[in-house]
Amino acid sequence: MVTCSADGYVSALGLPSLSLSGTLSPGIGNLTNLQSVLLQNNTISGPIPDTIGKLEKLQTLDVSNNLFTGEIPTSLGALQNLNYLRLNNNSLTGSCPESLSNIEGLTLVDLSYNNLSGTIPKISARTFKVVGNPLICGPKAGDNCSAVFPEPLSLPPDAASDSGTNGHHVVVAFGASFGAAFFVILLIGLFFWWRYRHNQQIFFDVNDQYDPDVRLGHLKRYTFKELRAATDHFNSKNILGRGGFGIVYKGCLNDGNLVAVKRLKDFNIAGGEIQFQTEVETISLAVHRNLLRLSGFCSTENERLLVYPYMPNGSVASRLRDHINSRPALDWTRRKRIALGTARGLLYLHEQCDPKIIHRDVKAANILLDEDFEAVVGDFGLAKLLDHRDSHVTTAVRGTVGHIAPEYLSTGQSSEKTDVFGFGILLLELITGQRALDFGRAANQKGVMLDWVKKLHHEGKLNLLVDKDLMGNFDEVELEEMVQVALLCTQFNPSHRPKMCEVLRMLEGDGLAEKWEASQKVETPRFRSLENPPQRYLDFIEESSLVVEAMELSGPR
Repeated sequence: MVTCSADGYVSALGLPSLSLSGTLSPGIGNLTNLQSVLLQNNTISGPIPDTIGKLEKLQTLDVSNNLFTGEIPTSLGALQNLNYLRLNNNSLTGSCPESLSNIEGLTLVDLSYNNLSGTIPKISARTFKVVGNPLICGPKAGDNCSAVFPEPLSLPPDAASDSGTNGHHVVVAFGASFGAAFFVILLIGLFFWWRYRHNQQIFFDVNDQYDPDVRLGHLKRYTFKELRAATDHFNSKNILGRGGFGIVYKGCLNDGNLVAVKRLKDFNIAGGEIQFQTEVETISLAVHRNLLRLSGFCSTENERLLVYPYMPNGSVASRLRDHINSRPALDWTRRKRIALGTARGLLYLHEQCDPKIIHRDVKAANILLDEDFEAVVGDFGLAKLLDHRDSHVTTAVRGTVGHIAPEYLSTGQSSEKTDVFGFGILLLELITGQRALDFGRAANQKGVMLDWVKKLHHEGKLNLLVDKDLMGNFDEVELEEMVQVALLCTQFNPSHRPKMCEVLRMLEGDGLAEKWEASQKVETPRFRSLENPPQRYLDFIEESSLVVEAMELSGPR
């Protein structure tokens, strides 16, 4: 959970939801290359050290949901690169420092649910939350204090006053005509609406005429011309992969950095300009060692492009069949590491992001490998973002046949348990070295991988599952355990599947025996909402009325 830059300096501390206690050492100020500090959802107490003000490169500081006390350090005002500041749900006292108004690039400041007092300085953040501070908002005025924006998108006070006065004279002059008065009011309303839309378009400029150094939060904003040049005019020779949302190209920027550029097939896929930028900005906040971080974007009237770091070892799907010096590129040890890394990435998306993120297309083709063959979950940015209050969505099925959970096929409803099912299929891909839907084609075997694995497990013939390229170089005990975890993850009834936190613990050797024993006592571990539940996963696929709409979110790279 500690990320280092290429030159060996600590650039990120990602330690959320780990039950950490104690105090935050002032020594954190010595990590002068820190860009991100994520310590939310722990039980850290004591004051926030003043030395954090020395971290000139810091962009994100999130210490929310802890037990911090004392005042907010005035030194935070020196963090000119700070975009996101979350101090909410602590026990901080005193006033909000005036120095925070010196930071020009703030996107979010959340000071809610503390014991702050005094006046609120004018902080130029797009979203500024102070709800839950009784000495500022009053005990019953939370709704009036939930968000403060720096500038209202409307006419200046003088102009608004003049418009109101002129409107009054017009109404008096035509007082005998109700229709005329209504017409004037309508014109004024349309004028305000036009100014509101006009101001939004100025803020969200979609053309190439802007400062190339402008950022949206952590995200670099590229011009279309830059990305077109980086990919050699989107040359087909640079294609890394294709999917339902678009094509991914390898690109080389002017500074020599290699990137992967996803050119969205339907530029309106993410809605309007404001919605698109809001979504990519939220996605960029998901920072974890095992997640592919969104680093930039481009948005024009006709294009939507996402920019990611280039992963030199491609995807798990592409490397499963590769060999290095006559040996498989992914040996058994690496496959176990990939399973663990993927589980950690999905756990972060499900339980440490707000709003949580459901991937909806977990498979070997979407797990990328960095230079050290460490698993990096990709394309989660194209998943449906869910608010933490929602449990499912009811949209068209999006995913890859062979990986889609039964309840998603049957109802179109997805949840974290949908991803758990996909992860179980991924484990089987790692074990067998084959694609979930195509595994039996070479043997002219009709069916899908999950049904085949269940059959061989029941017959005690697990050795027949293992990828032949491993040439017997695997641990039989670990094989049995990994298959059991996969079968627990792919139970037809989503309520019977474990959460990703439980999956990770089982892969690390904790609690699998108990979970497996409990699962064997359930007589009908199938999707009960169906009147006649199928006995095989293949039956779900063949009977689903939604599967015809299913599509791959992305292809192999």
